[in-house]
Amino acid sequence: MKKLRRTMLFAPANNPKLLFNTPIYEPDCIIFDLEDAIKIDEKDAARNLLAEALKVVDYGNCEVFARINPLRTPTNAKAPFGELDVRTLVPAGLRRMRLPMCETVEHIEELSALLDELEEEHGIEKGSVKIQASLETVLGVENAKDIAACSDRIVSISFGSEDYTKSLGAVRTKGGAEIFRARTQIVVAAALAKVDAMDTVWADLGDLEGFKKEVESTINLGFVGKSCVHPSQVKAVHEMMTPSMEEVEKSLKIVAAAKEANIENGGVMQIDGKMIDIPIIAKAQKIVGLAKGAGLIK
Repeated sequence: MKKLRRTMLFAPANNPKLLFNTPIYEPDCIIFDLEDAIKIDEKDAARNLLAEALKVVDYGNCEVFARINPLRTPTNAKAPFGELDVRTLVPAGLRRMRLPMCETVEHIEELSALLDELEEEHGIEKGSVKIQASLETVLGVENAKDIAACSDRIVSISFGSEDYTKSLGAVRTKGGAEIFRARTQIVVAAALAKVDAMDTVWADLGDLEGFKKEVESTINLGFVGKSCVHPSQVKAVHEMMTPSMEEVEKSLKIVAAAKEANIENGGVMQIDGKMIDIPIIAKAQKIVGLAKGAGLIK
């Protein structure tokens, strides 16, 4: 069964309470942030705190990511912050990481080579540590297709609108006209590579209706999930991205009939007086998958 990534809830890695309590909000994924949310002089402590939490906390069904620092982050330490993040967290049990400011295939190759080294060194199955590439600049978005398909470690690509609009010289608006092209490029790249596309955060916590409107729009574009900065957003996204039982029952009927008629790979059939073809069957299969992932059906 495909892993659902409807929501990815950010939590700063230097907050002990959140390291333990974030799963109670039941996001599909948690992203413990070691990058923007952490001051430079607190990065070492945050990294070590997260490493210890990974060893002892049961995160249940939540898929745990860490947003590491860029691998070449300048620092006076023995190694860049990003490299230290990877070298510390992989042995501690981290198997998912979000690479920020990813702009080229070479950035993925550099991280993948480091992961190859650590997996071999610590007896971890080769390729088991996966990557979400965060596309946050004009160059990163333009290279989305190549980045999404460049490695078996890539499970998703995500969009970071704030840095993107900064690199574009645009102003981020709630309407999102300035990021529409970037969003479509990212979902197309993800679809071609058969990986997940995750949409950017919505920072205005006081405008839940605006948030819901944006989520609806990005679902229609093809995003499978949303980066969230507050638990209230998680609940709203799950409500919007979880099919109703009526939809599930109709979809189960279509999937079963298609299997019985052996037209899953071509042809048409009729159910309740309506013509059913391959695109409709594919949509029904997607809804069934969402229902299973959400625990509505077995």
